[in-house]
Amino acid sequence: MAKETKEKTVAVNRRASHDYFLEERYEAGIALTGTEIKSVRDGRVQFKDAFVSIYKGEAWIKGMHISPYKYGNIFNVDETRDRKLLLHKYEIRKLYDKVRLKGYTLIPTRMYLVKGKAKMEIALAKGKDLYDKREAEKLRDAKREMEKALKFRG
Repeated sequence: MAKETKEKTVAVNRRASHDYFLEERYEAGIALTGTEIKSVRDGRVQFKDAFVSIYKGEAWIKGMHISPYKYGNIFNVDETRDRKLLLHKYEIRKLYDKVRLKGYTLIPTRMYLVKGKAKMEIALAKGKDLYDKREAEKLRDAKREMEKALKFRG
């Protein structure tokens, strides 16, 4: 009998799918301090302008905001400090090559907890142009109208 893994989603970057074409997704651990993990468990995480960069063979998330833990006092750290992502070396090399050669960018899409450990889903993404965003919005509106008409008829 396989054990079911319990995931608790802490934060989702809904803006990512609006601004980017998301292609491949990867799971990465995050190196956090004690008070940061407590804030993450409280759901006090924001991805607004966050992105992933690769520097000296290590993946780092920049611009992610984790609010200070209210009972942390002197142990709290800077809210927007760079945090190390825990990935295998071959994954980092593969991502670095795609970012450097093919014009992709790495975007955090979701943060969740698995067995008390903070994990992050990152995605290889290409930026959408304005007309792509408008096209996606038209399709979404048309789908909504069709569902509304079917609901009204049935």
